[in-house]
Parts: sequence; C-alpha cells; structure tokens
Amino acid sequence: AIYSTKNIGHFGLSFEYYTHFTSPIRRYPDMLVHRILESHLDGHPLTNKEFGDLEKMCLVASEQEAKAVSAERDSIKYKLVEYMQDKVGQTFDALISGVTEWGLYVEDKESSAEGLVRVRSIGDDFYNYSQKEYALVGQRTQKKYTLGDSVRVRLVAADLSARQLDFELVP
Repeated sequence: AIYSTKNIGHFGLSFEYYTHFTSPIRRYPDMLVHRILESHLDGHPLTNKEFGDLEKMCLVASEQEAKAVSAERDSIKYKLVEYMQDKVGQTFDALISGVTEWGLYVEDKESSAEGLVRVRSIGDDFYNYSQKEYALVGQRTQKKYTLGDSVRVRLVAADLSARQLDFELVP
C-alpha cells in the first residue's frame, strides 16, 4: 500500500473521494485516519502544519509497509523451500506462473511452492522467448509453454540458503 494525503479517488470503485481504513485498527495508517475523522467530526479540521506532518507520516508508513510485505514474502518463500527440501526427485502438478528468456516459473498446485524450470533443461528442442505471446516457443517443433499452462514437473534442487527451487519438466 502507498499512503498519501493526495486524494486520487478509487479507480475500481469509481469514487471521486476515497480513503481506506480498517476497523478495528490494524495498522498505524488506520489509526491516523480514525484520528482525522474524529477531529473533523468534532469540528477541528487539520491545520496546515498537521497536514504537512501527515504527509511525512504517510511516506514513512508506505516505506514500512513495503518492508513488511517484503519480509512476509521472504519468510513464506523460506518456509516453502524448507518444506520442499525432502521432496527432491518427486513429481508435481504445476502451473506456469511466469515466463522469461531464461525459463519458466512454475507453481506447485498443492503447496503453492514456486520455482524455476531453466530453459536449458528443456531438452526436446531449442526454445526462444516470445515476449509478445509471453511464451517459450520451440524452434523446430513450435511447441509453446505459456503463462497459465498446466505442466508436470520434477523437483531437482531445493536450496534453502538461496530460497530457491529448481524443477525440470516431466514428459
């Protein structure tokens, strides 16, 4: 989330004026919104100085929110790799969750663990990345691996220190 004193409305809800907060209060920005609303309802709108201070608080809250989201993602990734460590060699049903020139990101359907199938490990053809199609396309066979495709994969490595899973496609 990005917090700001600038009203940009809400595109998805088509609201010209919008603020988001939760009740009960879960985050510091929620508490700020509650305080501002209470102050306005009591007939005391923000002063220019309070408004300036609020913009600084919004910047700090946005930075802290980004750090918290990053830490949460890192911890989830760590625990998923830890969970998968003893499953090296096993096969899984997965979805292609990302396509790049270096390979396919796949997500195990059962655990949501995500890892990489390196393009060089796909041995039946030479695959090129098609940015337009968001796919890897076989040069000779024209076989395509596209975002959202279901694939069968084998876990070949689980590196906990790098928080990385490596898979290969299973024919």
